[in-house]
Amino acid sequence: MELMSTTWPWYVAGPIIGLMVPALLLLTGKAFGISSSLKHTCAATLPTKAEYFQYDWRASGLWNLVFVAGILIGGILAVQVFGGGGPTGISEATQTDLQALGLTDFSGLVPPELFSWSALSTPAGLITIVLGGFLVGFGARYAGGCTSGHAIMGLASLQLPSLIAVIGFFIGGLTTTYLLLPLIL
Repeated sequence: MELMSTTWPWYVAGPIIGLMVPALLLLTGKAFGISSSLKHTCAATLPTKAEYFQYDWRASGLWNLVFVAGILIGGILAVQVFGGGGPTGISEATQTDLQALGLTDFSGLVPPELFSWSALSTPAGLITIVLGGFLVGFGARYAGGCTSGHAIMGLASLQLPSLIAVIGFFIGGLTTTYLLLPLIL
């Protein structure tokens, strides 16, 4: 039980993830991803005539919705049963950089000065939450998958489009971190 309630080092968890994904791909023949589940959820729940959502989601997407539900249940179990979800460690260098940008609260997973209901009333919060959320969602659909799907599943199955997408994600992340975030904040 102690093994399940502590953080595993990167050199253990990383190879397990790296070996598990290709093994599951070979066993099931399916590419595991999260962003495509949003399309299946909309097709299952929205009463719309949009052609994009007119397909048999049970045949092509039910397994994906079960996969996402398993991730959600696993996260709940990790916190409730195994006691995860404690404070996260942000390096001193990152805290110093964020303080230089005007952020001071490092108590949660994300800075509440940018990601909270009250932050929506500020220009910086509005840009990061609304515009950033739209761009992430649009980019995930435009790239044919999210960052995790391309970086873990796509690279594990040696897909060139995933390599190109991951390179683009890194360029976008570096551009945002060093050019856009200082302008926004």
